[in-house]
Amino acid sequence: MLSVALIGYAGFAALCLAMEKHAAELLGRKPGHAVLRGLRIGGWVLLVLALVLSVQVRGWAHGLVEWIAVLMAGVALWVFGLPYQPRLLLGLAAASLVLGPVLAVVGV
Repeated sequence: MLSVALIGYAGFAALCLAMEKHAAELLGRKPGHAVLRGLRIGGWVLLVLALVLSVQVRGWAHGLVEWIAVLMAGVALWVFGLPYQPRLLLGLAAASLVLGPVLAVVGV
């Protein structure tokens, strides 16, 4: 479940950075359209990957509910933390992008 939460959090962070306003604020520059498109596609791919992992481990009934629950928790953390600690959230997203797949391989 932790790997699903981390991958989902990284997916939502990528979708947040795919918005010009947030990308300019967090990265310090306006990214190009290709970068924004890549972040958008990457974010959706990470969310689908989290769904696949959750369903594979828990089945459709419990996996879908678990996926939605951990995504809501990750989004709440991102939304309420963005005005106060944006750099910390960006660091957590980078760490979750690395740790999520590692934990998925280990089986956590």
